[in-house]
Amino acid sequence: MSNEGLIIPERSRDIGDFLVGRLIPFRKKRMVGPFIFIDHMGPTTIKKGHYMDVDQHPHIGLSTLTYMLEGELMHRDSIGTEQRISPGSVNWMVAGSGVTHTERTPNDLRDDVEFTAHGYQIWVALPKHLEDIEPEFHHIDFEQIPQWTDRNATFKLIAGKGYGRVSPVPVHSDLFMIDITSQEQYELHISGELEGEIGICIVKGSITACDDSIEQGNMLISKTEDACKITLQPNTHVLLFGGKPFPEERYIHWNFVSSSKEKLEIAKTKWNNKEFPKVPGDNTYVPLPVPRF
Repeated sequence: MSNEGLIIPERSRDIGDFLVGRLIPFRKKRMVGPFIFIDHMGPTTIKKGHYMDVDQHPHIGLSTLTYMLEGELMHRDSIGTEQRISPGSVNWMVAGSGVTHTERTPNDLRDDVEFTAHGYQIWVALPKHLEDIEPEFHHIDFEQIPQWTDRNATFKLIAGKGYGRVSPVPVHSDLFMIDITSQEQYELHISGELEGEIGICIVKGSITACDDSIEQGNMLISKTEDACKITLQPNTHVLLFGGKPFPEERYIHWNFVSSSKEKLEIAKTKWNNKEFPKVPGDNTYVPLPVPRF
């Protein structure tokens, strides 16, 4: 591929009753712009006794972006937020100096209701000077997300800026995340519309780039300034994400992200000592993983 840097396959893993595909970090590409972690959740059938439940766990130095394509989740965190998320909406949690949260299947969907859960859990690293800001939470409804059509394609600007539009998600760096669907073949123009590194996650269908075909379950990494022509094949759904990379390296350990290895060690000790703030009324605790040698 002449000017595409890398094609990353989705690596599947099972977390209890939920199948998750990891896209980044990847050994050859740790970040795309400020995006440092992307998990593809599902699609999985949620039914009685099999739920999406992530117990209380911590974060520092990043913002989490939860985006559901199908199904719903209930978010609770240590700053008192309790927010249900439905398809097309965005939950944006700024961890900053430290926050804990849970994500679970809502109570009213835990009986005999059967539905599909499908979405993305994304981490965006904070700029170095903002890594220790106070935690925040923002929910943006589907109706607030900028949406438009171009020929036979539908665009949704989930976060950041691109194509002359700005999402209401309060991001802290130059980035973009765009949801694009096309029922027919569609030539995607990127030059002049987006800035920085770009990742193209193929949710459904396939794309053609630089005479190569890339199928669903893969992610293509490129540079917007020299991206070759990209064509979405019929019935294709992609997510574009990326932005300007930070000048400093980012380190990641478990759920912690920082430009400082020392801060990661401090966060690990605090979590082991149960010194992080807690989600009100929740006594669950996910232990710090023990390194394997």
